Amino acid sequence: MQLTFIGTGDAFCSGGRLNTCLMLEAGAGAMLVDCGATSMLGLTCAGIDRNVITTLLFTHFHGDHFAGLPFFLLDGRFVARRKAPLTIAGPKGIEARCRQIVEATFPGFWDGPQGYPVSVIEVTPEAPATLNGMAITAFPAVHDERAGPCQSYRFAAEGKVLAFTGDTAWNENLPALAAGADVLVSECYTFDLPLPSHLSWREIAANRDRLTCRRLVLTHMGPQMLAHAGPLAAERAFDGMVVAL
Repeated sequence: MQLTFIGTGDAFCSGGRLNTCLMLEAGAGAMLVDCGATSMLGLTCAGIDRNVITTLLFTHFHGDHFAGLPFFLLDGRFVARRKAPLTIAGPKGIEARCRQIVEATFPGFWDGPQGYPVSVIEVTPEAPATLNGMAITAFPAVHDERAGPCQSYRFAAEGKVLAFTGDTAWNENLPALAAGADVLVSECYTFDLPLPSHLSWREIAANRDRLTCRRLVLTHMGPQMLAHAGPLAAERAFDGMVVAL
């Protein structure tokens, strides 16, 4: 399994970082986990062929995680000339959310001739799935239910486990999400400023012994976190970073 960070920033592209977008590869094809508004820029600059991406999986429906979807779909029709099927997956209600955002940006495209098959499936804590050869388990996250349900994910393939918090405040699902994972990718929006919908480094560090992952990588860092240049007991992700599990 290989992870490429296409975007590691917040909603405001703080520090010049792109919105959240992770590319996972295991076996045939690739999966994007979240596809924020800047994701097409990130994929293009990285020279990634969009036709190798067979699945888009979303953690929730805020624009910095979800708003790249219409542009990815349009690119498939008019630029990449996609023919292969595309699977869109995510929390309960994802099909209605897809229709809403595509109709708001490119009216008529969702129900029109896209030029390639598109299927939409729900992945929930009650309904795990296998996509791109990866067994995916969803965990409830605590973020903003207006943009949810919000979810964290655990991916298992090729004898490896990757976990991703998505956007969330500290909650008691996180130790189970991280348990024994080879890599935990955790949002870390602030250094020590408490927020009701995001994690701070102070909270992560205070609970580090409960997060029994082998490797901890921080992402979705806001201005306060980016301004902290001191050493941390974790890695900081950056756009373009590649992690081989």
